[in-house]
Amino acid sequence: MRFLSGIVVTVLTLAIGVHAVAERPNIVFVLVDDMRWDQLSIAGHPFMKTPNVDRIGQEGVVFTNAFVTTPLCSPSRASFLTGQYPHTHRIINNDRIGLSLISHKLVTFPQLLRRAGYETGFVGKWHMGADDTRRPGFDHWISFVGQGLFLDPVVNVDGIRKQYTGYMTDLLNDWAVDFVEKKREKPFLLILSHKAVHRPYIPAPRHENLYEGEGRPEVATVPGDREGKPALHRELPPVDMRTIEGVAPEPSEPRYGRGEDYDSIYLDHCRSLAAVDDGVGMLLDSLEEQGQLDNTLFIFASDNGFTFGEHGEFNNKRVAYDESIRVPLLMRYPKRIAPGSVRDQLALNLDLAPTLYDLAGVSAPVPVHGKSLWPVLADAKAPLRDGFLAEYFLEKVTPRHGSWHTYRTADWKYIQYPDLDGMDELYDLKADPKEHHNLIGDPAHAAQLVTLQKALDTSREDTNY
Repeated sequence: MRFLSGIVVTVLTLAIGVHAVAERPNIVFVLVDDMRWDQLSIAGHPFMKTPNVDRIGQEGVVFTNAFVTTPLCSPSRASFLTGQYPHTHRIINNDRIGLSLISHKLVTFPQLLRRAGYETGFVGKWHMGADDTRRPGFDHWISFVGQGLFLDPVVNVDGIRKQYTGYMTDLLNDWAVDFVEKKREKPFLLILSHKAVHRPYIPAPRHENLYEGEGRPEVATVPGDREGKPALHRELPPVDMRTIEGVAPEPSEPRYGRGEDYDSIYLDHCRSLAAVDDGVGMLLDSLEEQGQLDNTLFIFASDNGFTFGEHGEFNNKRVAYDESIRVPLLMRYPKRIAPGSVRDQLALNLDLAPTLYDLAGVSAPVPVHGKSLWPVLADAKAPLRDGFLAEYFLEKVTPRHGSWHTYRTADWKYIQYPDLDGMDELYDLKADPKEHHNLIGDPAHAAQLVTLQKALDTSREDTNY
């Protein structure tokens, strides 16, 4: 039997293309929900304090131009895990029916790293369908149905569902620390996937009055901004959530009397991140106490950005503007990342899986659209990509936001609405980084438009759209 087991292991190893590598560090990936790239003190936020997340960047690298290819929870999370675009992995929206089945079939980096010898754990929000059961690739599984609850949640801990008392973020942080402190003889991979800072933005009791007296950073109102974005202000009949079969979103947890004005919501959004930062500090401290911190690749990112009034949009993420698609991305691993590094190449959520495959010496058995980040981590001047495709697919629950494709370079962005005639957009990001002035009809930029349209078409072809 021992001989046969060895054969099975060998076959699996050959099937996923595991290569001999000198290092197999631990990996901790902390993923936050609906957090913008600029909601960190290290990113220059005017009042937020995030010392523990900042530490990752101070002792590692900050990617200043990191993006998701679909600014929506389920598709983005699947892209982090697979390195593929949603049009390939098929998690294209947040529907409650169908996604559970698909997400059981995805080929993910936890699966392949587990076969390569890692002990794997998932703690937190899965959010691909309403199924909270263990997905392939995880030795340890802690999750909950859908969005779960901030307060006193029901959580599935390795197959046992139980009502817990307490604050969701703190519970997840504690379970994450328990996982990294387990005695083991092989490297581990932990994904800590927070519910925070998703609506209804309920902070931990200890943070209820944090940032008291602060307010939303002022958002400039620029003449012609909204007028140049006709796709944003189309008049459509209201949606009756009760009649949309299979996709009606779950009811939101109440705000328990907390303010509903924009300033209150914004501050609670910021306050909710404080407990996430606490958890990052707990993990860093635990790894340091075990002598494992410098032997661990520590990654922090968000599944999408968020609008807080830009272009007249508040509480939104389903748009192609940078407030929605740009996210934080910080990594710490002193054996290969110099402290205080900054990289401004265009990095994507698609790049995480190939980066980890590269580190662990694994080859994926399916097409991967992202690129390993190790070359640019080794050389600040190394090229990564000239531009990238991002996409969003119409959801029945939010028909105001039509499907779109965009191609973004360092200096330009073209947004195409395939089902909305005459509503495309073009932005000169070098002159107009806030995307206020749509240049789509300006003949002076006709040649640039054609170049971006061709690049968009090529990107779709290259990724088997």
